Amino acid sequence: MKILCIGRNYEDHAKELKNPVPSEPVIFSKPDTALLRNNDPFFLPDFANSFHYELEIVVRINKLGKNIEEKFASRYYDEIGLGVDFTARDLQDQLKKKGLPWEKSKAFDHSAVISKFVNKEQYPDLKNLNFHLEINREIRQKGNTSDMIFSIDQIIAHVSKYFTLKIGDYLYTGTPAGVGPVKIGDRLKGYIEEKEFFDFEVK
Repeated sequence: MKILCIGRNYEDHAKELKNPVPSEPVIFSKPDTALLRNNDPFFLPDFANSFHYELEIVVRINKLGKNIEEKFASRYYDEIGLGVDFTARDLQDQLKKKGLPWEKSKAFDHSAVISKFVNKEQYPDLKNLNFHLEINREIRQKGNTSDMIFSIDQIIAHVSKYFTLKIGDYLYTGTPAGVGPVKIGDRLKGYIEEKEFFDFEVK
């Protein structure tokens, strides 16, 4: 399985990091060693000083696909979940200034928190889905999929031009504005609508 991620897919988030709003999806990937499952704690690595949370809707691919047309993209996933794309922000900034790839700041071990998954039919409109992140019982990040620059189906169509999608692949669909750092002792809870999807600690 592979993890494909979309960057800068919410205009307000692109602006908060002073990045241009993209004209097509920005794609990067993480290895399977990046996954952090089952509400396991996130242990702060020692190779950077500022690790930011980025809350994202995640879809799990359920069939093999290549060059998928947007109108058929919904057939390639039937479950959604919630994830956190942890980013070593200070390291990412250094890499970007040098024109280097992001992998060290984005794809490190346990940088991809993943929740349980539920059938997408539980939600009548995936293009109008509320989700939010609480840290220590305070809401830190809120989003709605209606604010995506590129919808889930548009992302699948675009990504599948370059990468064959396989059963079990994860697609992280981008984060809204409101990202920020975590510290040891923080407790993160993620929700789609009002249903809790994950609950873990930073250690």
